[in-house]
Amino acid sequence: MAELGEFGLIARITAGRELPPGTLLGPGDDAAVLVAADGRVVVTTDVLVEGVHFRLDWSTPHQVGRKAVAANLADVAAMGAVPTGLVVGLAVPGRTPISTVDGLAAGMWLEAGQAGAGIVGGDVVSSEQLVVSVTAVGDLQGRAPVTRSGARPGDVLGLCGRLGWSAAGLAVLRRGFRSPLAVVAAHRVPEPPYGAGPQAASAGATAMIDISDGLLADAGHLAEASGVGIGIDSAAVPVASRLVEVASALGGDALHWALTGGEDHALLASFPAGVALPVGWTKIGVVREGRGVTVDGCEVLPAGWQHFP
Repeated sequence: MAELGEFGLIARITAGRELPPGTLLGPGDDAAVLVAADGRVVVTTDVLVEGVHFRLDWSTPHQVGRKAVAANLADVAAMGAVPTGLVVGLAVPGRTPISTVDGLAAGMWLEAGQAGAGIVGGDVVSSEQLVVSVTAVGDLQGRAPVTRSGARPGDVLGLCGRLGWSAAGLAVLRRGFRSPLAVVAAHRVPEPPYGAGPQAASAGATAMIDISDGLLADAGHLAEASGVGIGIDSAAVPVASRLVEVASALGGDALHWALTGGEDHALLASFPAGVALPVGWTKIGVVREGRGVTVDGCEVLPAGWQHFP
């Protein structure tokens, strides 16, 4: 990196890349210009730090790039919006091999493209530690944003996406293993249901959140913002048979992974009673009067990932 330099890296990352039609002006100027036909813009930012969010002895740079973009695009989807563009801030030690940055860039472009977005700009700086900061922009397409604060007692609680897979993969990696590949891959690269956010918004979702810190933790955030209680039925929470097998082998608890494991980026939403949940959504509970989160009627602490416990 020290030999290639800042502008050489920018040229390398952006050369030959196609941008989506909503990009009026992409990389190369002081700022990008995106179409905002709705008149409103959804914006979100996430920062991934080496050693905290990823390890390059566990994940390839390509996988880290995909994960960095996926975490942001899931937040856009949770607002009921469609991703349109991303801006990337990259802090890189000068000793970093060019192949590492090439892998990061390729992974970011791939994940962005799968959601119909592109990387429209960013910044590169030298640093003692590898840090990836991604800001994503989304279009509501005329829909009202679906916030965390709209859930009401009587609503149905729905889930779209997988839970516990990343936590299972992390448990495997911490034991020094690299298989089963399916769960390890889930930790390395999440698979958020990007289209499910706009789908839920169109179906009348009253509140929605990206499950990045764990189901109980993020259900707690939604409950607090809405001033309601949330009741989860553990029997309705999807627990894949593969997770049960891994938990048995490691002496873990697959349901615990599903309830508290983060970084799968599934979506949790509330819908008015009587509204049919969209295809791909599963009812896992209800919104009730009161406060906090219960599982099978028992109050629980919203356990999950916290940066400053």
